Amino acid sequence: MNKEQLEQMKNGKGFIGALDQSGGSTPKALKSYGLTEDAWSNETEMFELIHEMRTRMIKSPGFAEHKIIGVILFERTMRGEIDGKKTPDYLWENLHIVPFLKVDKGLCEEKDGVQLMKDFPGLDDLCEDAVKHHIFGTKERSVIKQANEEGIKAIVAQQFEWGKKILSHGLMPILEPEVDIHCPDKAKAEEILKREILAHLDKMDQPVMLKITLPTVDNFYKEIIEHKNIVRVVALSGGYSREHANELLAKNHGIIASFSRGLAEGLSAQQSDEEFNKTIGASIDGIYEASIK
Repeated sequence: MNKEQLEQMKNGKGFIGALDQSGGSTPKALKSYGLTEDAWSNETEMFELIHEMRTRMIKSPGFAEHKIIGVILFERTMRGEIDGKKTPDYLWENLHIVPFLKVDKGLCEEKDGVQLMKDFPGLDDLCEDAVKHHIFGTKERSVIKQANEEGIKAIVAQQFEWGKKILSHGLMPILEPEVDIHCPDKAKAEEILKREILAHLDKMDQPVMLKITLPTVDNFYKEIIEHKNIVRVVALSGGYSREHANELLAKNHGIIASFSRGLAEGLSAQQSDEEFNKTIGASIDGIYEASIK
């Protein structure tokens, strides 16, 4: 594991950008960017368009201002290039941004009020490939829909099982047990989640990172943030507007942003470079300020 990158993840000032939309969510991301499905005729063209969008974001002046300390990539973006360099190398060598890779393959059907990650027999092979592409860490997402004890226990157990496997490859896992913001008893779900995460952290002999939904009670995850086996806790925007997510984030000390929609909000393919750079620059400034409070 790269020591300089680890230090940046532990103590760096800034936030993690999430550019990891996969096949299922790519059309939605492109639509938000002003490109409808008639803009591509097959999957290859669709992924080329999303790579162009991500490249435009990464090459915007805002990405070079040392406010973004890490970026989560989708597998195809990891394999793609920017200015003749593999994307992870471009991020680290040109911008000093630590590259992560989304490794889950989507969600199972809801059971016991949760959606576990789909089984992925190829996880070890993908981790090996990530190491070859100079990726620092991974991210894997599952979703909690109800305050269901058994379901949440299963979510946390699966996240840590994957985390241990990922650590064995020398990669840093970001565990992401998302609590749906529309969960009917969100605060109760968060109580169960926190208890289960702490129980698993106590048994770990290597540290991990954690990505969570902004909690109902401010500073609710303080014990987790301070745990010896946590490198950093980051938060998703979770469907909140960027402005609202920034407000909530600023009230939760020690947590930094890892926004996807929140980062791309307001961007469009039709914007001039000047408009585009101004919009993403303002987004980065707002998310950065909320992350360092």
